[in-house]
Amino acid sequence: MSPVTVTLRQITEANFQSVLALRTTPDQERFVSTVADSMAEAAANPQGSPWYRAVYADERPVGFVMLSWDVEPQPPHINGPWFLWKLLMDSRYQRLGYGQEVVRQVVELIRAHGATELLTSYVPGEGGPAGFYARLGFVPTGDVDPDGEILLRLDLLE
Repeated sequence: MSPVTVTLRQITEANFQSVLALRTTPDQERFVSTVADSMAEAAANPQGSPWYRAVYADERPVGFVMLSWDVEPQPPHINGPWFLWKLLMDSRYQRLGYGQEVVRQVVELIRAHGATELLTSYVPGEGGPAGFYARLGFVPTGDVDPDGEILLRLDLLE
């Protein structure tokens, strides 16, 4: 079997419905919002400088990623300048390395734009993404956002 190519693509009229249909497992819904809710959040928070893409494995949409793109930090509500705001992998395509590859590509992209760190946050709890982020090298900053999410930092200078 040949390797799968993971790409980040703009969401267009042609792929909009298939990207909206992506879902986590029911148990994960408390950790990450749907694509539709994420896009609504982006529209409601333009000060967060949202940048989002569909995640494709070859020609199949498998996930969604959204960043705050080189934003002026306004803690506690806007973290940055580079913040991994959302990462959703459809339940059918989890544990295949796609999420890890998305983060690798995001890091490469923002590093080329001068980023020295990537921040993210997660909702703590059983079955949450803490281990995923730890395996990628994210470490807790010691801060918790107003919604109770634990803030993490990935140093891009290493």
